[in-house]
Amino acid sequence: MASPIFFSSVFFLSIFLSSVHLSYSEILLLPLTHSLSTTQFNSTHHLLKSTTTRSATRFHRNRRARQVSLPLSPGSDYTLSFSIGSNPPQTVSLYMDTGSDLVWFPCHPFECILCDGKYNPAAISNPAPINLSAAPVSCKSRACSAAHSTLSSSDLCAVARCPLETIEISDCAGFSCPPFYYAYADGSLIARLYTDSLSIPMSAPSLILRNFTFGCAHSALAEPIGVAGFGRGVLSLPAQLADYSPQLGNQFSYCLVSHSFDNPVHRPSPLILGRYSANENEKQLGEFQSEFTYTPMLDNPKYPYFYSVGLEAVSVGKRRVAAPESLKMVDSSGNGGMVVDSGTTFTILPSELYQSVVREFSLRVGRVHKRASQIEDKTGLRPCFYLGDDSADEVAKVPAVVLHFVGNSSVALPGRNYFYQFLDGGDDGKWKRKVGCVMLMNGGDAADESGPVGTLGNYQQQGFEVVYDLEKRRVGFARRKCSALWDSLNQR
Repeated sequence: MASPIFFSSVFFLSIFLSSVHLSYSEILLLPLTHSLSTTQFNSTHHLLKSTTTRSATRFHRNRRARQVSLPLSPGSDYTLSFSIGSNPPQTVSLYMDTGSDLVWFPCHPFECILCDGKYNPAAISNPAPINLSAAPVSCKSRACSAAHSTLSSSDLCAVARCPLETIEISDCAGFSCPPFYYAYADGSLIARLYTDSLSIPMSAPSLILRNFTFGCAHSALAEPIGVAGFGRGVLSLPAQLADYSPQLGNQFSYCLVSHSFDNPVHRPSPLILGRYSANENEKQLGEFQSEFTYTPMLDNPKYPYFYSVGLEAVSVGKRRVAAPESLKMVDSSGNGGMVVDSGTTFTILPSELYQSVVREFSLRVGRVHKRASQIEDKTGLRPCFYLGDDSADEVAKVPAVVLHFVGNSSVALPGRNYFYQFLDGGDDGKWKRKVGCVMLMNGGDAADESGPVGTLGNYQQQGFEVVYDLEKRRVGFARRKCSALWDSLNQR
């Protein structure tokens, strides 16, 4: 299938946020490109199996003792483009990630270990390492302390070989921040911090941030593409944007255009920095199908960069299945809660809740359709069912699924967001059959590991505008026609 393409709109207005104050209604609109590449897989089953394995690996490694973040794994996620520097500016594509708090680029010379096959070059434009000419960050800076997290600025300056008498008088500004190690669930890197001009030429209007702090990595393990961290941390893109313009940095949202694993997306998904309100024409056109429903953000002392929320229950049809207490809150050790993540594909629930949900689902669908155990083994999804030859209306017959979040916030998922239909067979003259699988995953026993016990994946977020309100500390969901929303906002 054709590889996803970047959509670009050209604007000739640049905003220098260090000197211009924007109105509260001002927004910046960026295109997110879906980077799913089917060329690496020989069947839908193979692609689904790879995706379920990647989602499970990311989730379970995140719950181990070492501190990790959730990256956007190559092959099934979303990218955006930046330009760094000004002499000349260099454009590079990064994964957009709400599960980490660092913006980093691969820099020349760049060595990537175990990176073969990690992404399809045809699906990601401008992945090449950049030639760096930026200024290093001082060991005394707040950014340096944030990158190292456990060391004081005096410790960091000692590592940077600043003399003792200079440390004592706090005059180590000329000594660079030492290299730091940053771990993701399926990779890691060593980087140094630098500052330079960051521009987003594909935003509307275009954006330039002076003195932007970022990581420059010369070596990485299984991470060939840089990441734009949108998590809760001082080094994230929203946090640095908020330092210049709180109106833009204190809220962002995205609306992921619906896709399937056998149908790539060629339309951009809107990423919106700042607040906006729908005008009457837009409401009448139907881009805005519902108002936002909000749930509070939960603080996690061990993983402070996560957008954690509480899930109270899941309804399957008319049956409401209560969630365990660990999914409703985060304790003082950082255990519990559900992470709203742009980088994990499928939603993951703790075993007790997952088993109850799929049991209820199987009772209803299994009365009509035969269980497809072989498909479950091939895809990693379960339960799966044989739907017959002509099942275009089968999604309407599966039970409705509603997520009930803390704060009296309920989100009804469209059927295509949790029940995936595709053709099985057809090879070597075999008869093709339509099958359908539930796209929720078992996260295991919450007591066996530490950290978050659930994840809301990006596939279940499709067709919703998901807003991260950092000022009011809440996450909101609203049904949207995401392609129409892009067109409407892009024409303002």
